[in-house]
Amino acid sequence: MKTLFITSAIAISALLFSFKPIAPGNWTVDKNHAKVGFSITHNMTSDVEGSFKSFDATITTPGEDFSGATFDFSADAASINTDNEHRDKNIRNADFLNVDKFPKVVFKSTSVIRKNASAYQIKGNLTLHGVSKSIVLDALVRIPPAAAGLTKTVAGFKVSGVIKRADFNIGAGFADIMLGDEITLNVNGEFFKN
Repeated sequence: MKTLFITSAIAISALLFSFKPIAPGNWTVDKNHAKVGFSITHNMTSDVEGSFKSFDATITTPGEDFSGATFDFSADAASINTDNEHRDKNIRNADFLNVDKFPKVVFKSTSVIRKNASAYQIKGNLTLHGVSKSIVLDALVRIPPAAAGLTKTVAGFKVSGVIKRADFNIGAGFADIMLGDEITLNVNGEFFKN
């Protein structure tokens, strides 16, 4: 009985401390601790991973958590990097991203809903390759306790989602058997409150 009480007390304490209220304000991404990554299946066998090296992101919070926040993100399409110069050059051309004509990748949230103590659903409009589509992303948020000794308020985000290549008219001449239609997004980043 004593063990059950102690276990319950620990679980309740963890739940209470997993949510740390935050004041309304503006947040800016720490680019030294952030990565905008993606992966896509090649030849139905392996995943090619890549990222955008040049990007910016901000969050505006209206209340005591990230519910109803506004997420703004942009990346330079030409900064795409898959660790293969020949492939990157191909991705930048007119068959894929056509970066000369569409230099920016842009996302702006339309709603942010809190699902539990640390999970959120982010809906918004993604503009990629000149096409704008509504997408849904999942986000896990970590806010370290004050005892961590940080001089600024910081929050860590792990954002994931899946978009379809066909929805954005990317690589239209390439069959799914050669290049998968689904692109998995994996974004990690720390944000500092201004």
